[in-house]
Amino acid sequence: MPKPVKWILIVLAILVVIVITAVVVAPMVINLEKYKPRIEAEAGKALGRPVTLGGKIEPSVFPWVGVALSDVRIGNPAGFAEKDFVSVGLFEVRVKLLPLLSGDYQIRRFVVVEPRIAMEKRKDGHTNLEGLGGPPSPSPTPKPEKAPADKPKSEQAPAIKALVVDEFAITNGHLLYIDAAAGARHEVKDLNLTLTDVSLDKPIHMDFSAVADKYPLALTGTVGPVGAAPGKSPLNVNLVAELIKELKVQVQGTVDPSKASPQFDMHVQVAPFSPRKVLTELKQMPFEPADPKALTSLALSLALSGSPESVAISGGKLTLDDSLMTFQAQAKAFDKPDIKLKADLDRIDIDRYLPPPPEKKPGEAPQASPDPTSAAPAASAKKTDYTALRKLVLDAQIKIAELKAKNLRMQNVVMKATAGNGVIRLAPMSIDLYKGSVAVESTLNVQQNTPRSTANLAVKSVQAGPLLKDMLNKDIVEGVMNSAINLQFSGDAAETIRQTLSGKGELKFSDGAIVGIDLANMVRNVQSSFGVGETPSEKPRTDFSELLVPFTVADGVAKLNDAQVNSPLLRATANGSADLVKETLDMRVVPTFVGTLKGQGDTKQRTGVMVPVLVGGTFDKPKFRPDIKGLLNQPLPDKEALKQMAPTDQQIKDTKKELEQKAQDVLKGLPFGKPQQPQPQPTP
Repeated sequence: MPKPVKWILIVLAILVVIVITAVVVAPMVINLEKYKPRIEAEAGKALGRPVTLGGKIEPSVFPWVGVALSDVRIGNPAGFAEKDFVSVGLFEVRVKLLPLLSGDYQIRRFVVVEPRIAMEKRKDGHTNLEGLGGPPSPSPTPKPEKAPADKPKSEQAPAIKALVVDEFAITNGHLLYIDAAAGARHEVKDLNLTLTDVSLDKPIHMDFSAVADKYPLALTGTVGPVGAAPGKSPLNVNLVAELIKELKVQVQGTVDPSKASPQFDMHVQVAPFSPRKVLTELKQMPFEPADPKALTSLALSLALSGSPESVAISGGKLTLDDSLMTFQAQAKAFDKPDIKLKADLDRIDIDRYLPPPPEKKPGEAPQASPDPTSAAPAASAKKTDYTALRKLVLDAQIKIAELKAKNLRMQNVVMKATAGNGVIRLAPMSIDLYKGSVAVESTLNVQQNTPRSTANLAVKSVQAGPLLKDMLNKDIVEGVMNSAINLQFSGDAAETIRQTLSGKGELKFSDGAIVGIDLANMVRNVQSSFGVGETPSEKPRTDFSELLVPFTVADGVAKLNDAQVNSPLLRATANGSADLVKETLDMRVVPTFVGTLKGQGDTKQRTGVMVPVLVGGTFDKPKFRPDIKGLLNQPLPDKEALKQMAPTDQQIKDTKKELEQKAQDVLKGLPFGKPQQPQPQPTP
């Protein structure tokens, strides 16, 4: 070997030894502590926050390049409750030096111990995130430049050839959020995250756990492999989330970030759990359902696919206690949501999930209803914002094989709803119930600030007796019911709806009876009609071949137009009005005997004077009195007979309460009536 070459090699070897010695020895002999103030000042200037390094700076250079910092603190600006914005007990990272040059990332350790982040919002609305990073330095507006051409492959950053992380852990983390304006404080503590098998060609295993506002949660599973070019190939996901050790959700599928709009295709499964236990544990149970066995089991499974712009659900299956629903849905254009939904439910009893009716103590007086004539709408009532409904595009269909609600039993319920341009339509909606059917068509127009609504109702061949018995627990009317009702109204408050309600309708009952009132005996003469006669041994009733109630509604006032009761023994007509705003009655019932005095099970001969009846008062307390003027217009046998049939004031007063109670039961079944609270029972 020539001497010059030999000496060059010796010099190079000496230089290499000097460099290696410097790299290894320098961190041992250089005192970095004296540079801490400078490091803190520069870091504070960059972050716009005071920075302190309470522990030692422990660097390493060869073969692992890294640094370890302890007791690192980033302070809060003045005026915040928490002293530190961020604090870290220990931060350590070590990376192998030489493989970095070839794109081989070998990370020996990435550890964060006891990190704590406190985010605050003061009462004045300012947060401790404002000003983070310091004020931006002013710079002249850059001139537009042409986009640079793609660099040749030889000039592009080297691809990651390999990635290996021996240890990745965040332990005992703590997140704090304080909103002084809302008086809220939320805390996540005992936060731990561990990643194992971190590489490009194998799935990365994740273990995460924390306690959020005293409720434990966990997330475990695998993600990946990410591939040699992260973000350029689909990722497999298999994760299981657990909340308060009761609710488990498993997500399996793929996420493809390589597309311009990332795609995902997932299967979501919620294992059977008790919603009652979860809500009780979270202190979110609003009330105790009527059925103690309700909300004890829920399970869900569905396939979820789509992108940030649209989502599709298929194969949806929801089990709640004894009910099973299958469904599918699509949603897109989330800023003006376009939703399609189709669902089929086998059965559900809504009453199980509602609170039980309040128990009434014997002798307790009913709560007084507010006087509608004195109640004025609040001037400061906040108006409903219908912007979201104006944007909504909806096409939904829901079928329910068996439904029970408010004790009504229904079958084959079909509801189809559409929405667009601020108009929501429920058409058609059909229900089978009590050997008949009900069809409903309605619209809600929210194109303007005051909504406008229409409702059309058609009832065919419904057995009225069982329906009213289940709905009101009262025997009021028996027979086959048919009806057609068309209504229009404006507004979204009950008071406004009553004031603007208009329309017309007709209720028709055939081959039935009015239960609780013997109208034939009531109007035969004054004595029997107002309680002076003999008390019947059986529950009174008025049999009829037809009961027809036509009505019109205008500006909240319903008018009866020759309502009729027809039977082989009796004809009666009723006219008058019911003010839905003031909740007052003004009606007159005119009876007429026809044909024979025998019929429909009545073999007792009836004679006497027919007494027209005036109905007044309010919905809560209707008042009945004989129409004496109308009575005197009838042919009378003689004045002495009339005097004998007329009751005394005391006799009328003694039976007033019983008659009014019967009348209230009848009013509840009329289209303009409203459910009343039960009357108190006399204490024995």
